[in-house]
Amino acid sequence: MGANNSGMDHLDSMRLFIRIVDRRSFTLASSDLGIPRSTATVVIRELERHLNCRLLNRTTRVVSPTADGQIYYGHCVAVLASIDEAEASFRNPRPSGLLRIDAHGMLSRTFLLPKLPEFLARYPELDLHIGQGDRLVDLVREGIDCAIRVGDLTDSTLIRRTLASIPEITCASPEYLARHGTPRTPDDLASHQMIGFVSSRTGTVLPLEFRDGEKIVKTTLKSRVTVNDSDSSADLARLGLGLVQAPLYRFSQDLASGTLVEVLKPYRPTESTVSALYPQSRQTSPRLRVFLDWASTVFGRIH
Repeated sequence: MGANNSGMDHLDSMRLFIRIVDRRSFTLASSDLGIPRSTATVVIRELERHLNCRLLNRTTRVVSPTADGQIYYGHCVAVLASIDEAEASFRNPRPSGLLRIDAHGMLSRTFLLPKLPEFLARYPELDLHIGQGDRLVDLVREGIDCAIRVGDLTDSTLIRRTLASIPEITCASPEYLARHGTPRTPDDLASHQMIGFVSSRTGTVLPLEFRDGEKIVKTTLKSRVTVNDSDSSADLARLGLGLVQAPLYRFSQDLASGTLVEVLKPYRPTESTVSALYPQSRQTSPRLRVFLDWASTVFGRIH
C-alpha cells in the first residue's frame, strides 16, 4: 500500500494504528501524533479496506482491536521495531526505544523491580513496559519482546534462555495441618486436599510433585477449590483450604511469619527453571540483548 489519500505512507499508517490500540482512542492517538482526528479515521478506514478486514471495534467509550486487529498489531510492532533497530544501529549504537516485557507480578516484584533503577541508569535511552500475568502470552501477536516464566515451557516457535533454577516447596497453614495432620512422607497424603491449580495450557489441574531420591512421585489430591491464578492459590493456602506447591521465594515471608509451614521438606519437588522466551525476530534486538544479560545477573543471585 503506497501513499494513500491521507498523505500517510504505509509505515506511518502502521504507527498510527499501533498508537490507537495502545491509547484505546482515536482522539488521544491523533493528539499524540499531531494529526487531525478526521485524518486518523480516514487512514484506518483505508488500511482496513486494503487488508480487507476490520481492525478495530469502535464504541462511544473505547476503541479496541478485533481478533484480526490484535494479530496485525503484533506484526506492526515487530516490523517497526526491526526498522527502528536497523536505523538505530547506524545513528546510535546505544540501546534505545521501548522494550516490552511480560513477567508474573510476584516474580517481577521479588527480583526485577528492586534492581530496575540500576538498569535504567545504565541505559538512559531505553524504556520498559512490564506486563504481568501467569498465562503464556502470544508474544508476536501481542507485540511483546520477551516473557519471563517459571517452569517447564515448550514452544518450538520461541527461543528460550535459561536465567536460573529456583527451589520449590510444599506448604500449608498451621490451621490446615491442625485439622488434617502433618504428612511425613508422600504416602501420608491420602486424607489430605490441595489447592487445585489449573494449567492455562492444558486446562487440567496440575498434580503435586515429590522427589524421593532419584524417583519422582506425582499425585493429584482432592481439590475443593480450583484456580488458574497463583496469587489466588497462595491466598487460599493461607486460608487453610489445602496444600500448595510453589517456588520458595513466593512464600518466604509467610514461612518467616508462620502464616504457612513447609511440609515434606525431604521430598521437595524438582527445582523450577526461570526462562526468558522470545521470538526469533527479536534475537538481534540490542534492547532485548542488554535486558537479558542484566536479567541473567539478577536471577543468578538467587542462590
